[in-house]
Amino acid sequence: MKNGLKILGLIILIFFLIGIREFIAPHLYDPLVNFFKADYLNKPVPTLNLSLFFVNIFIRYALNGMVSIGIIYLFFNDYKIVRFAFKLYVIAFIVLTISLILILKFHQENNYLLLFYVRRLLIHPVLVLVLIPAFYFQKLKKNGNFKN
Repeated sequence: MKNGLKILGLIILIFFLIGIREFIAPHLYDPLVNFFKADYLNKPVPTLNLSLFFVNIFIRYALNGMVSIGIIYLFFNDYKIVRFAFKLYVIAFIVLTISLILILKFHQENNYLLLFYVRRLLIHPVLVLVLIPAFYFQKLKKNGNFKN
């Protein structure tokens, strides 16, 4: 029964991630969504209200991060892993936000790939897709079930 509740919890959290993308994200300020959907190679980056933009990026990152850490907890049931994942999420947010600010300040025309991917890392729960296999293999190695 305990595994059944874990699986149900994981399914619910995955639906939360989908819900964040489908129902919350459209209401957050992000003019780059329409920019990248349009013919962005021939247009300049739209003018952004940077404070509002970064507050909305933070909201989306925080929501995705909380749900992702919940998924990691349900997968591994280990508070050390959860603490490490939380610290990693905070560090990633700081580094990616600084990178995004620098990219917006010093971007070159017709070179939007870096802007696209750094923003994508901030607004989508990509980190959880990397952390789950990494923590899994680390756990296997620690238990002696994985050999190089």
